Amino acid sequence: MPLYWRVVVINAVVFVLGTVALALAPVTVSARVLASEAVVLAVGLTAILVVNALLLRSTLRPLDRAVRLMERVDLRMPGERLPETGAGPVAELVEAFNAMLERLEAERSASTARALAAQEAERHRIARELHDEIGQGLTAMLLGLKRAIDRAPDEVRGDLELVQQAARGSLEEVRQVARRLRPGVLEDLGLLSALAASATDLSTHSRIHVERGLASGLPDLGPDAELVVYRVAQEAMTNIARHSDADTVWLSLSRQGDNVALLVADNGRGTSGLQEGAGIRGMKERARLVGADLTVRPRPEGGTEVRLVVPIKEDADP
Repeated sequence: MPLYWRVVVINAVVFVLGTVALALAPVTVSARVLASEAVVLAVGLTAILVVNALLLRSTLRPLDRAVRLMERVDLRMPGERLPETGAGPVAELVEAFNAMLERLEAERSASTARALAAQEAERHRIARELHDEIGQGLTAMLLGLKRAIDRAPDEVRGDLELVQQAARGSLEEVRQVARRLRPGVLEDLGLLSALAASATDLSTHSRIHVERGLASGLPDLGPDAELVVYRVAQEAMTNIARHSDADTVWLSLSRQGDNVALLVADNGRGTSGLQEGAGIRGMKERARLVGADLTVRPRPEGGTEVRLVVPIKEDADP
């Protein structure tokens, strides 16, 4: 029965029952309503209203739940659903609403996966161009400068050596950017070596001391999950270097039951009062793609803690 006719039938039933009760009750109403009769009428009307309200409440309450969920639903935090109870048109509405949320979450997840895959492909392309074109050009420049320095008179040799040092520094920066864009060490040497290299880069360029606790013998997470772990650690350490004013970072990767946990913590100024930025949202998006759980919270001792918990694949070796 459509919802409109369901409400009409409920009201009709209540009014019919009220009319029957009034007809069968041993009460009369005078031309001038007496106080006792007014009390009886008020009690009867109140009973009719209460019964009607109770019957309609059970029918329409799921609509109120749907409205409240629509107001607070956030596709970046999936999983919220309306309870599927009862039967009839409202139950069908609840079922359709939950199915719509599932489709939207699935589409958003697929869109995010495509966007991140395109991002990784673009990173690889830029890294390759930096290495093959700009890097090789700077290398050729350094070779030419070396030959020029060897043949240059003393009065210009110093200037050429300064140019050579600047070109060498630029070449090293290009290589570092290319490494950050395309984690070749992750593909060639594995996750632990890639995390260790990122920690070394952080210590070298920001003077932040990194204490490592990278457990060996961890199960294989697969290329997608390992890339997520690496990117989350990379983003967390980049945020620390840029915003935290920390002097110590703790980086660990360990097994916890059926999960592998990444921890990046610092002793900086923390994130209290700061809004969630694009970096943290990006980390959460990556984590959801591999079924991982990411939390970013302040440490009791001061600073910030980023924890990523990645489930181990069922077919992974122990």
